[in-house]
Amino acid sequence: MIRYDLKCDNGDEFEAWFGSIADYDKQAEAGLVECPHCGSKHVTKAPMAPAVQTARKKAARSEKAVAMAMAAKVREHIKDNFDYVGDKFADEARKMHSGESEERAIWGEATPEQAQELAEEGIPASPLPPGLAPVQPKKLN
Repeated sequence: MIRYDLKCDNGDEFEAWFGSIADYDKQAEAGLVECPHCGSKHVTKAPMAPAVQTARKKAARSEKAVAMAMAAKVREHIKDNFDYVGDKFADEARKMHSGESEERAIWGEATPEQAQELAEEGIPASPLPPGLAPVQPKKLN
């Protein structure tokens, strides 16, 4: 088994284990290596240093693992409990705020301009940091 530090084209870093160097190469060529944070298939090996363990590195690695686990739980909670409304987020938020539709937990996309307009209208909305947003559902034709 070999562990690689990987990085996607969106800047997310993660690690993955492979049976061998050749296994990674085959899976990467076939587009099977995917970022667990954003779903990007444009993944490369991040620079790695020899694994020399120090108490400070162990503590930092442990803290990072805890943070990654917490982020995964948040993503899962959002995916399971919020309705994905895609690029209709601002419209849906306005409908709920005005009483046109029933209030519920939603997530989706809004432009910076739309987010500013919602704030000016007094409609509560908060951006999700990229590490906390679930992978967007794939659109079917």
